[in-house]
Amino acid sequence: MFTLRSTLTIALISLSLGLAQAQEEPYPSRPVKIIAPQAPGGGVDIVGRIIADHLRVALGQSFLIDNEAGAGGAIAAKMTARAKPDGYTLMIGYVATHGTNPAVKKNIYDPIKDFTAVAMLGGTPNILVVNKNMPVSNLQEFLTYAKANPTKVDYGTSGVGTLNHLLMEQLKYITGIKSMAVPYRSIGQAFTDSMSGQIQVVFPGLSAAMPHIKSGLFKPMAVTGDKRHSMVPNVPTFKELGFESVSSLTWYGLVGPAKMPEAIRNKLNLEVNKILASAELKKTFAEQALTPMPMSPQEVEHYIVDEVNRWSEIARISKVQVE
Repeated sequence: MFTLRSTLTIALISLSLGLAQAQEEPYPSRPVKIIAPQAPGGGVDIVGRIIADHLRVALGQSFLIDNEAGAGGAIAAKMTARAKPDGYTLMIGYVATHGTNPAVKKNIYDPIKDFTAVAMLGGTPNILVVNKNMPVSNLQEFLTYAKANPTKVDYGTSGVGTLNHLLMEQLKYITGIKSMAVPYRSIGQAFTDSMSGQIQVVFPGLSAAMPHIKSGLFKPMAVTGDKRHSMVPNVPTFKELGFESVSSLTWYGLVGPAKMPEAIRNKLNLEVNKILASAELKKTFAEQALTPMPMSPQEVEHYIVDEVNRWSEIARISKVQVE
């Protein structure tokens, strides 16, 4: 006959076994949410869905994209930083959330302390393009024209303090050209206004620029990166033209809340790096003008630190600050 004590003992044993079993469940044992700090269809969203599909196959569990656009990625970043650090909420951290935003916006979040660096995914260079009607055919002609016609070289950005804004401000600082920044809600809107002649210049990621270059509506001047890109092999790099410091990538990584379990972080990093090495992924990324960038978690963290420091300095000399 069971006594109250024996009943409680059995309950405690069952609870202990249940907890032990829960602790031993392999990760992931349920769907994982990946927050994309951008609306559907943007570069962050596209990269996120590509990686999510591959992780689903590799780990046998759903990886679901949750689009949380707004404030240049700050809304999504804060949401991720506040999430439970159990590996079931991740985010596509990219050059805005973990580079330019912390450089120009004070006290929004700490890109290092508030997050766990999990993996780097890939990056695409930026390319300076001008409206087809601008009477220039290369970077030197563009710079000469811009100096002679300072009121005719307005450029579009996807917002104050964004990568394409800071890059152009850096070029202005180095070369002495004058050009007014015109902020838009997206780089697509900047292209639309440039086609109609309201602005003349855009400095977007290569993948965003390719359709407009192929259409003949825009002329490429120079591309960032250490070497010419296979999608635009005839376009010189800023580096080979003598502007080595004008270098950037629109990069994408995977992060989670601070204090994620090391075992989960390392497992995700291992799987992501396997995915990045696959021929299928390389082909898919190439179609988006992306280059895989496998790194260890420690390398990702160091990369983010370098990015924040770099863009903070460019923001300082360019006097770009967002309140």
